[in-house]
Amino acid sequence: MATKRTYQPKKKKRATTHGFLARTATASGKKILQKRRRVGRASLAV
Repeated sequence: MATKRTYQPKKKKRATTHGFLARTATASGKKILQKRRRVGRASLAV
């Protein structure tokens, strides 16, 4: 019997933990977005 792998993707979970709104909600998250903007990322958040 094959065992379950570690990563079981769920869109909602991904968005609520790593999404744009989750990032903007905290001070540290805002810093992350700031850094990613400075670097010039095509995508800032999920």
